[in-house]
Amino acid sequence: MIVKRPAAERGHFNHGWLDTSHTFSFAGYHDPERMGFRTLRVINEDRVQGGKGFGNHSHSDMEIVTYVLEGALAHSDSMGNRSTIVPGDVQRMTAGTGVTHSEFNPRPQEPVHFLQIWILPDRRGLAPGYEQKAIPEAEERGALRLVASRDGRDGSVTIHQDVDLYASRLLPGERVKHAVASGRHAWLQVVTGRIELNGTALGAGDGAAVSRESALEMVAVEPAHFLLFDLA
Repeated sequence: MIVKRPAAERGHFNHGWLDTSHTFSFAGYHDPERMGFRTLRVINEDRVQGGKGFGNHSHSDMEIVTYVLEGALAHSDSMGNRSTIVPGDVQRMTAGTGVTHSEFNPRPQEPVHFLQIWILPDRRGLAPGYEQKAIPEAEERGALRLVASRDGRDGSVTIHQDVDLYASRLLPGERVKHAVASGRHAWLQVVTGRIELNGTALGAGDGAAVSRESALEMVAVEPAHFLLFDLA
């Protein structure tokens, strides 16, 4: 079963410095039927204007994955980490017992476009942690490239939850396949372009919840970039 989540139906807010779309309930957007999918709690698509950003704020008991699409995002946190995330980088922050951090766009003339993803951890009270890895774009082309996983295999960042997160970039007509083990589920989030997921048409910003499907085939209708979550 595939249930489409159209991009146009997401919660959307334009604050001037921040243009944001929420796939699931978040902040001022609340829909009791859109509280997440399995352990996937948040997918926010954010565009932040040059020189602007999020001041110091706190999180706890959440796995936060940041995936930059365009521009750059500067990160600073109470663990002492200072970094700049650019396209190709995947950042994971374990909020655990509590972390304070800030994120801003360090490039005055260029917006930053990124996805922020929250995943519920497998247990509360984890020690806070941070990890950032560069994933070459070429490794996502024509393939499903693992970018985050429970065991950190194949050069992925480590998530404290039974989730495998893949990124893929396809040219028109290219396809990739993914087997879904019995009892598992999937979420597909299209970043750009258009694809068909087992025949279901999806465009930029669309998501799809997948249950009771043993095999997935993603075919690009036009140049496409998407994320695939394999979830318990």
